[in-house]
Amino acid sequence: MTLSIVVPCYNEEGSVLLFYEKITEILATSMETWEITPEFIFVDDGSVDSTAATLKNLAAKDSRVRYIIFSRNFGKEAALLAGLKKALRGGGGELIITMDADLQDPPALIPPMLQAVDSGKFDCAGSRRITRKGEPPVRSFFARSFYRLMKKISDIEIVDNARDFRLMNRAYLDAVLLLDERNRFSKGIFPWVGFRVKWFEYENIQRVTGETKWSFWRLFLYSLDGIIAFSSKPLAIASLLGVIIFTLSFLFIAFIIIRKIIFGDPVDGWASTICAILFCSGIQLFTTGILGQYLAKTYTEVKRRPHYIIREEL
Repeated sequence: MTLSIVVPCYNEEGSVLLFYEKITEILATSMETWEITPEFIFVDDGSVDSTAATLKNLAAKDSRVRYIIFSRNFGKEAALLAGLKKALRGGGGELIITMDADLQDPPALIPPMLQAVDSGKFDCAGSRRITRKGEPPVRSFFARSFYRLMKKISDIEIVDNARDFRLMNRAYLDAVLLLDERNRFSKGIFPWVGFRVKWFEYENIQRVTGETKWSFWRLFLYSLDGIIAFSSKPLAIASLLGVIIFTLSFLFIAFIIIRKIIFGDPVDGWASTICAILFCSGIQLFTTGILGQYLAKTYTEVKRRPHYIIREEL
C-alpha cells in the first residue's frame, strides 16, 4: 500500500531536509505495522531561494522523492492540488497525507492517523490546533472570529482551527478532486465532500526554521475567498440592508410630511442632509463591493485558466 506524502513548499530551503529526516524516522516503524511504501511529493510553489535545488538533490539520493516545480508562485492551494493529482498520476494515491514543510504539523500524529483510516471506520483523519500559543493576539482574535462567522453563515461545518494536515483514503481524495474550481479554499472543500472524519487535536507548534509566509493581509484575503466560496449570505445581507434603508427613508419622508402639516415649513440645517447622503452612499458602496467580489470570482471561474504551470517535474 502506497502512502503519498504531499508537501507544498515556498522558500523552505531550511526546512525541507529537517522535514524529510523527521518523517523518514517516524515512518520507519510504521512501514512494518501497516505494510506501507511511502513516497514524498514536494511541490515547490515558485520559491526564490534554493528550495528547488534542495529538492533535486534529495531526489537524486532517494528514489522515493518526487517533485513539482512551478513556473512562479501560484499559492498554496494550487500546490496542494498539484501534489494530490501527481499522487494519482504516479500510480499511488492509496493513502495520502498533506503536510506543511515547516514541521508545525506534528509527524508523531501520523501513526494514529494511519490506524484510524486503516481500521475502515474513517475515510479521513484530520488535525486541529486547540491553542494558538506563540501567535500575535490580534491575529488569533481575527482567526477565532473568522471561524465563528463561518459557522453562522456557511451551510457546511468548518472545524475551528482545522489544519491542512490530514490523511485520507482514495475515495476521499477522488471526491476532493471532483471540485475543480479555480477559487479553492481547502478548509471548506474538505468538509464539503463529507465522509467519515476522525479529528486529532494538538497544541500549536512553532516553525522549525524561518518565518511564516502568511501575512495578516494574505490571511484576510484568504478568509474572504472562503466566505465567498462557501456562503451566499453576504448577498442576502446586502439585500436586507437595502430593505432596511428603504424602510427608514419611507418613515423619514412620512415624518417630514407630518411635521410640515403640523408646524409649517421650518428651515433645517444641511448637516443632517449630508449625514444621510454619506450614510446611504456608504451602504451602496458596501453592497456594491459585496456584489463585486462574487462577480470577480465568477469572472475568474469562467476564464478557465489553469490552476498552475509546471516548469519541472520528476
